Amino acid sequence: MTAFDPATATATYLATLDATSHARATAYTQGGHWILLWTTLVGLAVIMVILRSGVLVRVRDWLEARGIGPLRLTALVLGLSFGIEAVLNLPWSVYADWSREKGYGLTSQAFSGWISEYALGGVLGILFTVPMGVALYALIRRSPRFWWAWSGALVAGGFTVMMVVAPVLIDPLFNQYKPAPPGPVRDAVVALAKANGVPSDRIFIYDGSRQSNRYTANVSGLMGSARIAMSDVMFKKDADIPEVRAVVAHEMGHYVLGHVWRNAIVLSVLAVVGLFLVDRLFPFAARLLGAPGVRDLADPAGYPVVAALLLVLGLVSTPLTASLTRIGEIESDRFSLERAQEPDGLARALVKTIEYRAATPGRLEEMLFYTHPSVGSRVRMAMDWKAAQQAEPMPVTLVRPDQVPR
Repeated sequence: MTAFDPATATATYLATLDATSHARATAYTQGGHWILLWTTLVGLAVIMVILRSGVLVRVRDWLEARGIGPLRLTALVLGLSFGIEAVLNLPWSVYADWSREKGYGLTSQAFSGWISEYALGGVLGILFTVPMGVALYALIRRSPRFWWAWSGALVAGGFTVMMVVAPVLIDPLFNQYKPAPPGPVRDAVVALAKANGVPSDRIFIYDGSRQSNRYTANVSGLMGSARIAMSDVMFKKDADIPEVRAVVAHEMGHYVLGHVWRNAIVLSVLAVVGLFLVDRLFPFAARLLGAPGVRDLADPAGYPVVAALLLVLGLVSTPLTASLTRIGEIESDRFSLERAQEPDGLARALVKTIEYRAATPGRLEEMLFYTHPSVGSRVRMAMDWKAAQQAEPMPVTLVRPDQVPR
């Protein structure tokens, strides 16, 4: 009997896509790296337009003249700023988030559906970020020297609230989530959940094909709102039982290993560092961008200056935040292999994600931009695990269409 060779098995899996498909995936992925830069530049241009128009300063003065208190004034000015930014960013968002996805076959969503969701997302964003902004400016007024030191707790609190309410109040506005129907898929997932201490009644299938053609699943929520959701695209692309077990076990890994809490802590620390830099760089950035009428950091009319600094800092910190996510993905892959023991199922699922994530990037490219390890390295990890376990090829059981909710 020929010895199992992980390198050959990995190459075989990657070869299930032809050279044209791999080239297309590479073009899409590398173009996405440039999208990061252009999104920042477009955002800065929008911010300069808002600042130099003086609209926020005039609104601030008008509100002050009518005796509006600082909390309401801040909320109104920030809400106006967020709304103007959403409108001015719309042309770029149409290209980056819809037209480009359409061109690469990664969405079948009509423009009317996309623009309605963009508007809904903008409104929800304002409803969430305005209270956060009001609290942040209250911190600045209350503790002008050390406000940034308290910002970590504010970010952690906001992150936690968002994680709790998103599956219950926000996600259902965009998609329908239904419990996995009776059948082999549900039986496999429930057994896996019970074996790993995950609530077995929180496994859902949602109509992700409404927005995207990507083969994907996710874990979201905290405590009572925590759930694992599989996009219906998985089943439209013939996901078999081993694939489902492998993918769901990966998502369970995020839940069991506490990645949400770790991310909240790390993001809070990054927020403190970032807002400390905002505190120090605000005067320089205001002069550079041109902010006539903006008084100081505590002036909500100067929020676009803060936004510009956060945009640039966010771009610069991309390698750090991407690495944080990538480490969690590696840990969840390992969890899936150990708990589901479906290396071939995981490999088959990963190959189906190549269309939007190039399989074999350069090491530096992966370190700088990839939020997930490259598909090639993840498949190799699965094959190495299989070799270590001296596993035999897993049987394939296709999911029938009548087992998937429509």
